[in-house]
Amino acid sequence: MQEKVTSFSIKHWSDDDKPREKLVQKGKSVLSDAELIAILIGSGSRNESAVELAKRILASVNNNLNELGKLSIKQLMQFKGIGEAKAVTIAAALEMGRRRRGRVP
Repeated sequence: MQEKVTSFSIKHWSDDDKPREKLVQKGKSVLSDAELIAILIGSGSRNESAVELAKRILASVNNNLNELGKLSIKQLMQFKGIGEAKAVTIAAALEMGRRRRGRVP
């Protein structure tokens, strides 16, 4: 049973597949939305990696980041593995992205 549990952990993935390492080695543009959100949330649960949790959250809004940005902290916290701190991190990051769109680079 223990081996099955650890297989979900990103720690056991190759560096090419780990979101943080992938960003450092290959750049931010190669990461999927789920991988970027996984970096924000940091960790998943015993049964699900951060990437899988991020994919589940995205699937709930049809993979639409604009819709994800409209979710409240309480709505984000409905996902197992997302507490207040992780929900606030996701909401803050999406708000920063929303604000950035209004500015000229």
